[in-house]
Amino acid sequence: MNRYRHDAGRRRVLKGLAASGIAGGLGLWQDPLWARAQTGRIIPLTGPDFDLIIDEAPVSITGRRRTAVLVNGSLPAPLLHWREGDTVSLRVTNRLAEPTSIHWHGLILPANMDGVPGLSFDGIAPGETFTYRFPLEQAGTYWYHSHSGFQEQLGHYGPLVIQPREPDPWTYDRDYVVMLSDWTDENPVRVLAKLKKYAEYYNFNERTVMHLLRDFRDQGFRQTLAERAMWGRMRMSEADLADISGYTYTFLVNGAAPADNWTGLFDPGDRIRLRFINSSAMSYFDVRIPGLKMTVVAADGLNVKPVSVDEFRISTAETFDVLVEPEDRAYTIFAQPMDRTGYARGTLAPRPGMSAPVPEPDPPVFLTMADMGHGDHAGHGDRAQHDHHRHHGDHAHHGHAQSRAIPVLPEGVRHHPAEFGPGVDMRVDTPSIALDDPGVGLRDNGRRVLTYADLESDFPDPDGREPARTIELHLTGHMERYIWSFNGRKASQAEPIFLSYGERVRIVFVNDTMMAHPIHLHGMWSDLEDEQGQFRVRKHTINVPPGSLRSIRVTADALGRWALHCHLLMHMETGMFRTVIVDEGPLPEGAVKPEPQHGPHPRHHGGHHHG
Repeated sequence: MNRYRHDAGRRRVLKGLAASGIAGGLGLWQDPLWARAQTGRIIPLTGPDFDLIIDEAPVSITGRRRTAVLVNGSLPAPLLHWREGDTVSLRVTNRLAEPTSIHWHGLILPANMDGVPGLSFDGIAPGETFTYRFPLEQAGTYWYHSHSGFQEQLGHYGPLVIQPREPDPWTYDRDYVVMLSDWTDENPVRVLAKLKKYAEYYNFNERTVMHLLRDFRDQGFRQTLAERAMWGRMRMSEADLADISGYTYTFLVNGAAPADNWTGLFDPGDRIRLRFINSSAMSYFDVRIPGLKMTVVAADGLNVKPVSVDEFRISTAETFDVLVEPEDRAYTIFAQPMDRTGYARGTLAPRPGMSAPVPEPDPPVFLTMADMGHGDHAGHGDRAQHDHHRHHGDHAHHGHAQSRAIPVLPEGVRHHPAEFGPGVDMRVDTPSIALDDPGVGLRDNGRRVLTYADLESDFPDPDGREPARTIELHLTGHMERYIWSFNGRKASQAEPIFLSYGERVRIVFVNDTMMAHPIHLHGMWSDLEDEQGQFRVRKHTINVPPGSLRSIRVTADALGRWALHCHLLMHMETGMFRTVIVDEGPLPEGAVKPEPQHGPHPRHHGGHHHG
């Protein structure tokens, strides 16, 4: 029997109900034992009605007094604890001197409740109160944040958890949110200005003479010089894994810096659910708990078939829920950014005041020509890593082989809507699809690392129809000018993407840049396809590594104007954003509108298929 099935004898039926004081409909609506962290700053709020106040307040994360944008005076914002099936009302009052907003990340709701100024509503003006009101037709771990300017970087973000109508297929005793974020004492406007002037401003991981000598030894004199020359012609840095580093960032767990050591307590024998949320503005994290296996049971709020790992990479805006079973000792929750320039740290412990050793960050890693589409990744040579790029002013041809392609896609991906120009400095002709590649810095590190190939929804394709058409979007940019875009056009230059209500469409993302991008579509689920074009996992945010292709299916079942964007805040602000409009227009040829559904909508629950 699956070890994560209900075990009422020793699990939540006893401890959870004792904590809540009520049986809650035989446990179907019970509140979990929301453990208060020893030094954490998350304030839980429960119920269907809320008053949220957005204001500025002084904070001291690094020892220096700075001004943050806070919700109800806390950083992160309060944990909103909801129940599937309820209708929630949130009265949001703006006490800032500028407009604000709240976007409910990953929630399926009416467009005018989505919270994107200029698309679905006008924003919340200073001194005004806006009421969000919408039904909850899904469950799981999500989060909320400002969609106005740089307020998200300044602290305007918080977790939300929706308890399911039916119990989860696994049990636990403790329930913790682990919200990862990045904080800078600098004004975010000044940070962007520095990146615009010099994109490598915060990068201190450049190669040294020692790296050069090591590469001479490992790769040979000629190949090393050829690669150095190619990087020079591309005017790019192989150390550019993150735009903003630990030089200015402090990495936080639930608002606490590493020295503050956020701590989650447990009793020996407890099984703990950890709800990881990456609410950072610009940082990917590689997460592990030395000495503990983590069983991933949910991704982006939706249940997946359990998979046991030592480590996972969580891109900005993703969420992963894991189960752990600690022994009677302390453990370190360790989250290092991709460029290894710092870490976020917390502790799980059976008693207050305990701590565990904190690992040293892994050595800095460098992009290779394989990451950029030339040659093989170690251990992945048979998985389409011989890709072939063309660069501005340089046509490089390095041993390219046949790339595996999703059969239902057009043969190859060679349609480039954007030629080289002031906003595009690079593109890829045959991108890698390999979902089983853990990514740069995580390959062959001796740990079992989660990949997208490991993620499988615990329900079949909720739509079941083949997409009637394909939309190809290239993720494009120019590093020297710090410009980011789709198909070579910034948001201000691009026409909206139009979808007809009810159609099933395939969207193919091709990353023509050297950086990973977390792509988020508002209002609709993104159904990730595998290499064979089969439904894999339903998510709200899709990580697209450099030089790679990711294909999703989308059911356009939400009328209105929606955002599609990279969730790296500076990338979105500088142009990697598109408007998606779903209207009642005619369907494309061959497409069929879904039959009306009765009961829970299939976009929220698995196992329901359109007719």
